[in-house]
Amino acid sequence: MPVSELPEVIESYRDRSWRRDPELRVEAALEAESFIEGVGFCAALTDSRRPGPSLYIAVCGRRDAYMPRNVQKDPEAMLAWTIKDEILRRGRVHYGKLRGNRSTFISRKLLPHFNSVFGVPHELEESVLSEPAQNILRVLRKEWEMATRDLRGASGVKDRPTFNKAIEELQRVFKVIPSDVVYDPVFTYIWSLAEGRFTDELGAVVSREEALTEIARTYLKGAGMTPRGELARATGISNPEAGMGNWALVDEGFATRMAPGVYCLTELSRSPT
Repeated sequence: MPVSELPEVIESYRDRSWRRDPELRVEAALEAESFIEGVGFCAALTDSRRPGPSLYIAVCGRRDAYMPRNVQKDPEAMLAWTIKDEILRRGRVHYGKLRGNRSTFISRKLLPHFNSVFGVPHELEESVLSEPAQNILRVLRKEWEMATRDLRGASGVKDRPTFNKAIEELQRVFKVIPSDVVYDPVFTYIWSLAEGRFTDELGAVVSREEALTEIARTYLKGAGMTPRGELARATGISNPEAGMGNWALVDEGFATRMAPGVYCLTELSRSPT
């Protein structure tokens, strides 16, 4: 079931929960943090062509928000970018790149669950992480935070593409986060250890089964209905694991299976037409 074919009652439900309504649009960092806590996780700057909640769409306050090619001249894109920068500095929600290298916000409450699915335990780092990623992580565990240029030099990962790939790898497994961004005299991120800001959340022990269930629950609670494959595309988890999470919700009565791969909040399951 493509997103375009969702029943209007579900689209209206998403308008409210995902702030796709002009009266609910996000205009400041505090509002954005409240939005992220409400939906559990959201993309930073994706538009209506990708599934799931998005800060940019919430800033626009409409369903059909499309990111323009020239974002520097678009007031909505610039506001979303400015809010994104303020949120990562404040550090009250997690921000980083997940699978597909999409920048994503995750609430503190849901962070242990994402870490359970995507994170790498300390004892497995040497066997799982690439050598450049290990070198960067080793430096940050000594220095705690460092600007991009300095980190490239200190880690010995001086090739820019290799460094960028390693930094993205570390973000995907919740080891490193951008904790600040500087524009003057040159643009650069300040990189920090994720565990420095989110010690309790990243130290929590959550089973994979529980994590998949709670990620599916959080998404369905905001989406109202999940068409086939949407949960996997929005989160980066595999289709089989997305199915496991959704079936657990069916078993407990939270969700109703409407068709193969299509799940709806039980409270809404009699309404869509």
